[in-house]
Amino acid sequence: MAHVFQIDPNTKKNWVPTSKHAVTVSYFYDSTRNVYRIISLDGSKAIINSTITPNMTFTKTSQKFGQWADSRANTVYGLGFSSEHHLSKFAEKFQEFKEAARLAKEKSQEKMELTSTPSQESAGGDIQSPLTPESINGTDDERTTPEVTQNSEPRAEPTQNALPFTHSSTISKHWEAELATLKGNNAKLTAALLESTANVKQWKQQLAAYQEEAERLHKRVTELECVSSQANAVHTHKTELNQTIQELESTLKKKEEEIERLKQEIDNARELQAQRDALTQKLQEVEIRNKDLEVQLSDLEQRLEKSQNEQEAFRNNLKTLLEILDGKIFELTELRDNLAKLIECS
Repeated sequence: MAHVFQIDPNTKKNWVPTSKHAVTVSYFYDSTRNVYRIISLDGSKAIINSTITPNMTFTKTSQKFGQWADSRANTVYGLGFSSEHHLSKFAEKFQEFKEAARLAKEKSQEKMELTSTPSQESAGGDIQSPLTPESINGTDDERTTPEVTQNSEPRAEPTQNALPFTHSSTISKHWEAELATLKGNNAKLTAALLESTANVKQWKQQLAAYQEEAERLHKRVTELECVSSQANAVHTHKTELNQTIQELESTLKKKEEEIERLKQEIDNARELQAQRDALTQKLQEVEIRNKDLEVQLSDLEQRLEKSQNEQEAFRNNLKTLLEILDGKIFELTELRDNLAKLIECS
């Protein structure tokens, strides 16, 4: 199965597809003309009917595409295969049938030479005489001469070797029948010779036309090889560009993935920065609060110290008061005792 193309007859450069989809391309032996053909049908339409000749060449222009020129159809066919293996298989078959076509052509030429050989030998005997059955196989007199020569001496002595009349009549009829057969064969050979001569002239004309066509095709093949080399260079450059594009796409994909990762890291960093700012603000608030607490603590410490000092002074005053009170109580006790004594004394 392959996609079939033909060269554009106007530009002689661009390929024109002749099948909408892949079709079967087959080799066919035409027994009536003893030739090999490449046949391909798209439905009921014959899109390839190319006669294989020994001068044809199947050229691989790429890994999956091949082409050959058909001088009789005055076109160039191209086949696009699905794989390189199918292309190689088709090219091998093309070489096999090309060799078979060469052998068939050689056999037909040998047959033509064998057919024309008797006519050439007869013509070589007398170049100036016209081509007639008699000039090829002799006249009636010439054919009967050996028989007369053989019987001339017996007729001189009829008593010794004379043949019966009936036997001579039979031999004469036999030679007449043989002569008629030879005349018929000569007439057939003459007709064949004339036909061969006409065919030779036609073949010479066809050969000249084929040679001109071959020269034109050779020039065309040279041009196509140049175009093919350019196409191969373009194809190679295209392949390199495709590889470069694939590499760039892969690199771009990696960069995009890296950018996404960096975006995630940036988002995470922003979240961490926001958390850090919040913590910093909280820390500042805590520091301010700590300062306030330190001020309050210092104030409380001062107040505590002052209170302690006041308490110490109060204790000291209280001690002093207690001491004074003890002295006063002691004096009052003494006074009470003195008063009691006075009362007792009175």
